[in-house]
Amino acid sequence: MKAEKVMGLIGFILVLILGNVLLKTDMLYFRLLMGVGFGYTLSRAYTGFAGSVYRAYRTGSTKLMRAMNAMFFVTSLVVAAILFRSDPTSYKLWINPINMGLIMGAFLFGFGMCIAMCCATGVLTTLASSFTRALVVIVFFGLGVLLGFPIQNSMGWVKNSWITSPTGAMSGGGVFLPDLFKWDGLNGYLGAVLLIGLFSSIVIFISYQYEKKRKLSNTYIGNPMEMEQENRKKFDAASFKLFNAETYEHIFVKPWTLIEGAIILTILFTILFSVTKAGWGASTPHGIFMGKLLMLFGVSPETLANFTKMPATAYSTPFFQNEGLVQNFGIVVGTILYLMTAGKFVKSFKSGLRIPVREALFYGFGGITMGLGTRLANGCNVGALYSPIAELSLSGWIFLVFMVLGAIVSEKMFFKFPSSK
Repeated sequence: MKAEKVMGLIGFILVLILGNVLLKTDMLYFRLLMGVGFGYTLSRAYTGFAGSVYRAYRTGSTKLMRAMNAMFFVTSLVVAAILFRSDPTSYKLWINPINMGLIMGAFLFGFGMCIAMCCATGVLTTLASSFTRALVVIVFFGLGVLLGFPIQNSMGWVKNSWITSPTGAMSGGGVFLPDLFKWDGLNGYLGAVLLIGLFSSIVIFISYQYEKKRKLSNTYIGNPMEMEQENRKKFDAASFKLFNAETYEHIFVKPWTLIEGAIILTILFTILFSVTKAGWGASTPHGIFMGKLLMLFGVSPETLANFTKMPATAYSTPFFQNEGLVQNFGIVVGTILYLMTAGKFVKSFKSGLRIPVREALFYGFGGITMGLGTRLANGCNVGALYSPIAELSLSGWIFLVFMVLGAIVSEKMFFKFPSSK
């Protein structure tokens, strides 16, 4: 375990050095570091967008759902402050279209997400701890994304928005919330933030009521990791020594709370948005990666481009020159680095190697359903939920509603509340 921790610390240094030396541009290096940050945070805070739904259904705990919605509000507040004195059309805002594709895609995504027990980012963080399950999901998820590209890129019911605001029209369709409140004295941003605050408060209130109901019905069991996060030992500054086991445990091992994770994710998103002037996406690279795998079996980039209705360069560009792929790779690296520095990697990796064939088929079904859903909705839990909400788009809230509905249907079909006996 000690050797594992040392290797983890060395890994951090290697990422900083090799990423800077081997990646061709500063932006690629930046994307790698952002991915590492996201992966490390998601893993150490034991948080994730998918877990906020199925964790609530299976354990009764809505702590993660509440933390996520608080994060949505705070991030949107920061983004509104950034955009207030800027031209929003100079940003690549994720104002997704509002249409049947969004509704169907969100439902399919939520349905498949609960079966696969992860999402586009979650499958990357689980590669290190539930390798076989994650590998099955990532293959079928990528296949679903690849098969969905032609629909996303050609069908009007996915591309055209039922409702479009002026700023949304410049982004391909959809509603940019500040456009609805131009009379508020702050160019619409005050009204937009207040509305998002209202939406977040409603979700948090419903979450509290649901958890209360589960407790009263004796079907609440709670989440063990959440309990560990809340009951972690406080760091005693009076006995602080730089080089001792307790200090190392506090800096590298102890899990962060859900709120701490949400705060760091907000900071990382803000940095990403400020530098790239765009949102955080994770699902499209999965489809491109699947295309690259097919190229190993003789499929040409031109054939893939004709099928997916995308430029051939999307597939012919080398892996480590594609910003999205590099960022997703960074998420995997960040997860591994946390598990190694915490001394948990080997144990976690070994524990997730074997799964029954029936479960593998189940996870594959969830992965492909989830992947297709991302193309209809123009994104996943980060590309169609977090980024649009943070960037003041109405579409993110619609995605949230139908994603939760899809998840509920999935859970009712395949899982039951834990017994109170």
